[in-house]
Parts: sequence; C-alpha cells; structure tokens
Amino acid sequence: MSSASDVRQAFLDYFAKNGHSVVESSPLVPRNDPTLMFTNAGMVQFKNVFTGQEKRPYTRATTSQKCVRAGGKHNDLDNVGYTARHHTFFEMLGNFSFGDYFKDDAIPLAWNLITKDYGLPKEKLWVTVYHDDDQAFDIWKKIGVPESRIVRIATSDNFWAMGDTGPCGPCSEIFYDHGDKIWGGPPGTPEADGDRYIEIWNLVFMQFEQVTKEQRVSLPKPSIDTGMGLERITAVMQGKHDNYDIDLMRALIEASADASSTDPDGAHKVSHRVVADHLRSSCFLIADGVLPSNEGRGYVLRRIMRRAMRHAQLMGCKEPLMHRLVPTLVSEMGRAYPELGRAEALIAETLKLEETRFKQTLDRGLRLLDEATASMSKGDMLPGETAFKLYDTFGFPLDLTQDALRPRGINVNLDGFQTAMAAQKAEARKAWAGSGEAATEKVWFEIREDKGATEFLGYDTQSAEGRIDAIVVAGQPVNEAKAGTEVAIVLNQTPFYGESGGQQGDSGMITTAGGAKVEISDTQKKLGALHAHLGKVTEGTLKVDDMAILTVDATRRGAIASNHSATHLLHAALRRRLGDHVTQKGSLVSPDRFRFDISHPKAITGAELQAVEAEVNEMIRQNDAVTTRLMTPDEAIAAGAMALFGEKYGDEVRVLSMGKLDDGKDYSTELCGGTHVKRTGDIALFKIVGEGAVAAGVRRVEALTGEAARHYFLEQEGMLQAAADVLKAQPKEVPQRITALIEERRKLERELSELRKQLATGGGSGGPQVKDVNGVKYAARSLDGVPAKDLRGMVDAIKKEIGSGVVALTSVADGKVSVVVGVSNDLTGKINAAELVKIATPLIGGQGGGGRPDFAQGGGADPSGAAKALEAIAEQIGKAA
Repeated sequence: MSSASDVRQAFLDYFAKNGHSVVESSPLVPRNDPTLMFTNAGMVQFKNVFTGQEKRPYTRATTSQKCVRAGGKHNDLDNVGYTARHHTFFEMLGNFSFGDYFKDDAIPLAWNLITKDYGLPKEKLWVTVYHDDDQAFDIWKKIGVPESRIVRIATSDNFWAMGDTGPCGPCSEIFYDHGDKIWGGPPGTPEADGDRYIEIWNLVFMQFEQVTKEQRVSLPKPSIDTGMGLERITAVMQGKHDNYDIDLMRALIEASADASSTDPDGAHKVSHRVVADHLRSSCFLIADGVLPSNEGRGYVLRRIMRRAMRHAQLMGCKEPLMHRLVPTLVSEMGRAYPELGRAEALIAETLKLEETRFKQTLDRGLRLLDEATASMSKGDMLPGETAFKLYDTFGFPLDLTQDALRPRGINVNLDGFQTAMAAQKAEARKAWAGSGEAATEKVWFEIREDKGATEFLGYDTQSAEGRIDAIVVAGQPVNEAKAGTEVAIVLNQTPFYGESGGQQGDSGMITTAGGAKVEISDTQKKLGALHAHLGKVTEGTLKVDDMAILTVDATRRGAIASNHSATHLLHAALRRRLGDHVTQKGSLVSPDRFRFDISHPKAITGAELQAVEAEVNEMIRQNDAVTTRLMTPDEAIAAGAMALFGEKYGDEVRVLSMGKLDDGKDYSTELCGGTHVKRTGDIALFKIVGEGAVAAGVRRVEALTGEAARHYFLEQEGMLQAAADVLKAQPKEVPQRITALIEERRKLERELSELRKQLATGGGSGGPQVKDVNGVKYAARSLDGVPAKDLRGMVDAIKKEIGSGVVALTSVADGKVSVVVGVSNDLTGKINAAELVKIATPLIGGQGGGGRPDFAQGGGADPSGAAKALEAIAEQIGKAA
C-alpha cells in the first residue's frame, strides 16, 4: 500500500467495514455554510447534521473530502511552495459519528487503523489530549500508549468549537516522529514547532454546547469528527518527510518539469511545487463551478491561477503551461473524483485562456514594478498607492506584487493600499450620485459597493445557505421586514438564477434560523452583479445578517432548464434546415413553454417544421452530455459558437455544447450564461406548437418540452377520441369521416342555395312581386333566413327572368339585415344600383354600402326597416326613370 490512492481507499474501506457509510466528498463551494469561502474541513458538509437541523439515513460516515484553504481565516497561499506541508488544496480523510459512538470507540478505531492496517510502528506515535480530558487519557493508556507519550495540552489548539456558540469539545491529536535526523521536540515542548513530530490525525470529541460565553452544557448525544490529511499520512507511509515528495505530488511536479524543460529539483524547485499545488486547487475549483473573476471565490481562484502562472514565467515558459498538465492530474485523481474528467475540457480551456490573457498583464506589471522599485533595497517598503495603481489601472493583483518583491526582501505598505482602495470607492460613489440615475438604482449601487457581487451557485445546486446582505422595501434599504411586507433581498450567495438572456428568474422559498419565511416569486439581476430576490415575507421578521436557507422551486427550474436547452437544439436545427441566414432575434424561456424568434424572410412550411422537430428529438434521444467551457467571446465565435441575442458578454464567456454529429463534431455550440440540463435526454420530448410572423423578416416558433409536451399530446389525443366518439368511428377513421361530412355539407349547401333561387324566382305567391314603376320593371321581396352570400345569385337569376329592370332583395339572418340591388345593363345609364343601396341602408340601421352601377349591397341591424327600404328604392326608381 504505497500510493496515495491506496492510502485513501484503505481508509474508506476500513471504516466501511466498521459500519460507516462512505459519503462522497461535498463540493468545494459550501452549500450549507455561507460564512465559509471554501470547504476547508471534512465536517463542513455535516455541520447541519451535528446541530440537528438535518437528518440523514446513517449515524456513521466516512469521507475523503477535498478542501481548499486560500482565502479568509484559513489562507495558506503565501507559504505554498516554500514549506513541506502547506497546500491550497488537500484531501481530508475523516470518520464521523452523529450521536452513535464516542471516545471509547473512536480512539481504538483510529489506533487500529494506523498501527495495523497502515502498519505504522507504535513507538513512533505520540498523542495529545486536552488537559482535563481524563477519559481520553485513560483510553489511550488502556490501548497501550505509554503515559510518557500522552501529552496534556491546555491551549485552544486542543479544544474545538464551531463558533462562539454551538457544539464544541476537546481534541486528541496523533503525531508521528520522523526521527532525530530532523530537529524538533514532542508536542507541548519548547521545540514543538520543529518538523520532527508531525500531527497526522485530529480526533474531535464533540460533547458540549456553548450556550453563551459563560455557559457550557453537555450534549445529549455526543459526536465524533476526525480529520487526517491524506498528503501527510501518505508521506509517512512512503517514508517521506515532505508532502511534495509523495507519488501524487511528484507526478505533477515531473509533468511540470517535462512541459517546461527544466529540472524538477533544480533552481526552479519552488516554482514546480507551486504549480503542482495550484494546479490541483484550480482544477478542482473549476470542476465545482468556480470560474475566475474579479470578486469573491472567482477572485481567489484567479489569484491561485495567476500565482502559478507567475512561477511558470519564472521557469522561462513562453507558452501557457498549466492547461498542458490537466491530463496528468485527471490520470492521477480522476478515478477518485470523476468530476475532474467530466469537466476536463472546461478546465483546460479556462486555464489556457487565463494564462494567455495574464501573460500580457504580467509582462506589463513587472516592467512597471521594476521601474517603481529600481532604487529600493532589502527592507524597504513599496508605497501602498503604487501597489494600488498597479492593481487598479494595470490589473496587477496585490498578492503578485508581494510575491514578485519577496525575493528582494521588499514589503508593501498594506495600510496605504487599503486607503487608496477606500478613496477609489468614495470617488465611484460620488460619480454615481451625480450621474442622474434613478434613486432606486443608486440603492443597488450602494449595496453593490458595500457587499460586493452575489455569488451564483445555481449551476450545480438548487439549495444552499446564504447571508442576507440587504433588504429593500419600496426602493429603500431597511434593516428588517415583518410578515406581509413585499421585499427585495440580496444575499452573499444564492442558487436562484436572476432573469437574463430570455430566461425567467427563479422562484422558491427563503427561511431563516429566526423563523422568518419569504416566498420568492421572481429573481432579477441588478447592475449585472446583484441577484435581487423578489417576494413577500409570510412569517416572522426578516433581518439583515440573518443566515438563511435558500430553496429554488426545483420543478419550475427543471422545466425552465429543459426549455432553455431545447432552444439551443432548435436554433441548430433551424440553421441546418433553413440556412445559415437564420439567427436568433429574441426568446422567452418560461417553465410552461418557450418562444424563439429568428430571422427568416418567409413562413416555415409544415414539412420544414416536422423535419426540425424530428431532428431536435433525435438529439434528445442521443442523451449527450451538455458541456461547458470558458473562452473569450472572439475565440468562442471563431470556434463556431453562436452568440445569443440579448446577452451581454464580458471578457470571458461560458460556451455551451450539446449533441453530436456523425463526424463527432458538436451539434450545437453557443454562448450562454443560463441554466441547462445535464444531458440532452433530460429534455425528454420536444414539440413545436406554433409558427408565425412577428415583424418583417422575423418568424416566431413556439414549442413545449418534457411534461408540458406530454400533456399537449394527451390533450390532442383526448380531442381526437372525443371526435371519434361523436362520429362513432375509430380514431384512425376520423380524417376520412370528416372529409366525407364536409363534402356532404357542401353538397347540401349547394342544393339549398338552388332551392332558395327557385323560391325567389318561382312566381306567384312564392316568387318576387314584379311591378311597373314609371315604365321600369321592379322585382322586390323580403326574405327570411337566407345568408347574404346567397342573395347575389338570386338577384342574377331574377334579372335574367325579367330581362330589363331592377331587382331588390332584403334578408334577415342571424339578427342582421342585408339589402342587395341589381340593375340590368340597359338601365345603368339612368339608374345606379350603388345609389339605391345608399338610400336603403339607413332605413335598416346601417351606413353606406356600395358596389357597381349594375350591382350593390349593404347591411344593417334593424330588421323592422326592410319593407321601408324596398319602398324607398321603388320611389327612387320612379324619380330616376
């Protein structure tokens, strides 16, 4: 058992054999502790289990937890590369008991693992206990550790606490003696700071609750939390005193040396160690959803990456180095952490992009720094204003300034740097105040300046904890809001997506430990950086600085993600079927459906829509993984990515790919910052339900996915079955039966129209009354129930029957009155049909009417005037004749 992988697996197998559930490492971004920048210990994911806020189906657990310490309280960044055991990334092996077993079992479990399974010599092991923990002392003594190697420690180093209040308890540490060839003394001695005795495992006995600063009570169910650094125990197992000499780190160091054509143990030894360590933290952070930025976790990642890149430059690398080392890391750790393999493309693209861009910043910054420090010597102090100018104007981070000056013994005036930073923010506030922006926008600006950007966690999770940074009511910041109040809430981190790029914002629930509940109806982005959660306080009182549990409506988010991913597939299918002129002109992605607007000069045919629909569903059935990469907008577009309408792109963009063509190329590649499915198969089903014009040259396609599409088909099937039931036929016979019915109806309508003509021209009591009006034949009749469209044929038939003359018919149908007038051609010189209609229509409650001299028609809404209309026409004929 020599490799780090063997050590890790043996630990997990040992505790699994002893009744522990093997739990996967949680992400490096804590979802249950907004006070932490990164997961820095194995117990972080179990915090709420220890406090009783969360229940899990096991009471014993073991993990190999990935950890990062590079920001905030635990920041080992500056020491990495120069010491034997400092890392930004490390693995913490741990076993945990949630009210199950306690010291009597925890101590023997630890002792048996390291002395039997790991085979460490007992005489090399020392232990510490808290000074008044007689129980732990006696257990160690009972299992065979001599009293001389059990050290009582009275400092806080051997007493663990979750915070000022909450669970706490004494610790017991296990140390390994590397031998007298290395200077140092046992724990508790003046020489304890030496490197001979190295702590390898810490057992925390969580047995008290700190109620107040003065009051501490016993927990009803004491628990166990342990942590053993994989790198440290592997070094012991491999007979090494330096963590960087173990097989895992050595593989990365040698890969760095090979890629840079330098000696791994020569003049650039420190640089290789920095690159190896920072490669691990950078890759794991990217795999867990953190991308380089200028704020928050992204800024810490950028610091780590750029520190490694600075050391690549010191080794003389002219081309980006770190992305070339990713395959080695995946080979070494990808089996234990498969997320590395899944994100390999994103990791490599991100590292290459950052290093390419940073090289320009680095070259420029170093020149300016050399100029500013040309006359300085060891012990001098670089003015903070100069360091801030390098940072603010030229993009050269403070920590790199410090790192570059470190070999020369020059420090930076940090107070001066912070003063310059504060002055710059003050100027920014003044500039904003005088910009004429709306008062509410100024409120968001103030929040942004005071609290920084909201960290978005929603690409990987739909629930998390956050700290309430601001509450806005009616456009003004407040410190608290009571039940019934409409609020906008800003938190330091959130899984809620803010509306952007056509995708609607998330809804869900926010609850606080103090009992407040807020129903979130929408999430909006403010100033492109803040996520404003809009909702109503339904219970309790919401307060600034409250810790809150944030839960996204998972069903709604899933439907939105399905629809959003479908827009990408639809876009690709439309371009393939209709041509490259098709580009997106707008979209709306909601949970129930989506609409997608494209540039296209004509209607999309039914056959084209069917082909597009079939192609999208083919990509869905392919169930290809949806992959994300980070690139510059220009590089992404040059690589074939489609830029989406309405998105604002910065220096770096997320490039989303899904689906595969027969030649292995990506089916769809687009720039997009939205939330998406993990695999195309998650979309399940795609159905186009509408297509039409929205503007000149712009067509709109409306579609459904997933459950909404299934319900659409159920609805269509239900209507088909209902029609079949009415027709007393099988569903497949419905089209034929409807066609027959339509044809039968047309035949009956033709027969009815013919009968009406016969009725109108049949003479006697059934035909029109023809009379002589000043020498002109006038045939007039009022009909009932004859549609207006049939009157013209009747007029023509009567005109033909009487030869020379005027025909006038009125008909009442569906509550409306129609009047139609026909004049034989020989009389149109003196009698105009259109003029006759204009006289008649006011009498039936209408206006105007019109037509030609030989035929005209009009309509109205007063059936009682029909007879008067025919009389008025007769009177006018008499005058005209």
